[in-house]
Amino acid sequence: MLAPDIAALQTAAMTRLYFAYGSNLLTQRLTARCPGARPLGRATLDGHRVAFAKLSTVDGSGKATILPAARQTAHGVLYALSDGDLATLDLIEGVGHGYHRLDSVAVRLDGAPLAASTYIACAPIAPINPLDWYLALIVAGARQHGLDAALVARYRRHRFDPDPQHRRPGRLAAVAALTAAGHADWAGLLGSPEPAAEPAAG
Repeated sequence: MLAPDIAALQTAAMTRLYFAYGSNLLTQRLTARCPGARPLGRATLDGHRVAFAKLSTVDGSGKATILPAARQTAHGVLYALSDGDLATLDLIEGVGHGYHRLDSVAVRLDGAPLAASTYIACAPIAPINPLDWYLALIVAGARQHGLDAALVARYRRHRFDPDPQHRRPGRLAAVAALTAAGHADWAGLLGSPEPAAEPAAG
C-alpha cells in the first residue's frame, strides 16, 4: 500500500512525479531549477541502466541517460513537481532535441509501483566522459539520498574530464549547488578513475 502522502500526491491537482537519476539527484541542483521540487525517496526503474551516453551540445561532454538493459536496474530519486516546474525542466533538458520526456514510467518507491515522468536521450551515443563537476553532482546526490554504496563507489571511480573553462555558466551553477549542499570542496567527492572507459552504472 502506498504511504498516505504519496497517494495524496498522486491525486493532487498539478502534482507530477519525476524520477531523477543524473545531476538532478542532488536536491539543491533540482530546487535551483525547480523551486517547488520535493524529494520523496529512493526509487528504481527496472530494465534500464544509467550511462553517460548523451552528448552535450553545450560543452561536448557526456551527460547521463537511461538506456534499456535487460535484468538491470536504474537507481534514482523520486521527486514531486508542479506542472510549472515540470515545464521548466522540459526546457532545461531540451525536450524534443536533447531528451525525450517519458511519462507513466513504472518505477518503484520502497517497493511500491508508481507511474512517473523521466527523461531519455533523443540520440544516445557510445558513452563518453562527463565533466568533473557534473559527475560530482551525481555522486553528491547519490550520497545525499542514501543510494547503494556500491553504486556510489562506481560513480566515484568513473572516468571524467576536468573542465578547462572555470567560468562556464554550467560549472558555476553546479558549484553553487554543490556548495549549498555542503560540498564546497566538491573535487573530494571524486575518486581515482578506473582505466576502463565505461564501468556499469545504474
